[in-house]
Amino acid sequence: MHSYFNKMEKNKISIKEVVKKVLKFLIFAGVGVFFVWISVRKLTPEDVEQLKSAAAQVTKGSAWVWLFLAFFVGGFSNYIRALRNRQLLQPLGYETRRSMVFYSVMVCYLANYVFPRLGEVLRCSFLQRYEKVPFEKSLGTVVSERAVDFIIMVAILVTAFFLNTGLLDSLDVGGMTLRESMQAKFSSMAHNYTLYVVLAALVVLIVVAILTRKKLAQVKFFVKIKDFFVGIWQGLISIKDVKKPGLFIFYSLFIWVLWVLETVFCFQVFDFVSDYSFVMVFSVFAIGNIGFLIGPGGIGTYPLIIAAMIVLYSGTEMYAPGLAAGWIGWGVQTFQVLVLGLFSLIATAFVKRKA
Repeated sequence: MHSYFNKMEKNKISIKEVVKKVLKFLIFAGVGVFFVWISVRKLTPEDVEQLKSAAAQVTKGSAWVWLFLAFFVGGFSNYIRALRNRQLLQPLGYETRRSMVFYSVMVCYLANYVFPRLGEVLRCSFLQRYEKVPFEKSLGTVVSERAVDFIIMVAILVTAFFLNTGLLDSLDVGGMTLRESMQAKFSSMAHNYTLYVVLAALVVLIVVAILTRKKLAQVKFFVKIKDFFVGIWQGLISIKDVKKPGLFIFYSLFIWVLWVLETVFCFQVFDFVSDYSFVMVFSVFAIGNIGFLIGPGGIGTYPLIIAAMIVLYSGTEMYAPGLAAGWIGWGVQTFQVLVLGLFSLIATAFVKRKA
């Protein structure tokens, strides 16, 4: 009888976990559906015809060549990402196979389309299972990569901002220019006392943790947390120990160059944006990336932002064609992740694990 109730309790816990995961999936999917609805809710019949006409350009002329090039450079950027991650693992004493690191990267992207941030966990689990790299150390290198990519992304956004300073004074936002609106928001943040309270509380917590560190070191729970973060820290500081720092910097920059090229090639499919200057394409790319941070896999958000940027440069009448360009660009990236991600899942079934 006792074992029966234990079994029921375990099943109850597993059901709770399943329900929790289903709810998370529905929430993430709901975010994507919401932005899709936002993007199409005000389309007129004329807009729909424009959207269809713009999307039909992918079947004309050499469009398939440009789409293939976009698919190729996007996939190649992920291979370069795998080489960079492999380089970070070497100072930790792990010589991983290029193929296996690439598979882990693609599985990561594939999983993130379902549950954001789940991919990083699966990526590290793959390397632990097939390459015997401890999970926390692998996670540390992923954190390192994310930190480097975040710095580059911010640099790209800042560059795009300064390349388009003329737009700040030409756009009207609630009776003010965009420049004046931004200045007002920054000024209000400086007088937000809640922010200072949160920062003060954080400082107090850090001080208390430092003063009681000896007692905390005797608690098994905190020891496990410490070991976990030590492993992550080892992965983070592995950047300074890479054998070829110049190559690491090249990999990091080349990944983003390939992503810019992916946008350039996608734009060559459409006659209404194919003559955009590089500055315009670069700016659209820079802002468009934010879409992948907001929605799961960028669904709904990426096409909406791309359409908004095209309207910014070409006028409101280009919203529907811009939306088509955004969805095609998103489709190429999604198709690439699905194809290479599923291929990686299948390929790992034939990979021999390290002893």
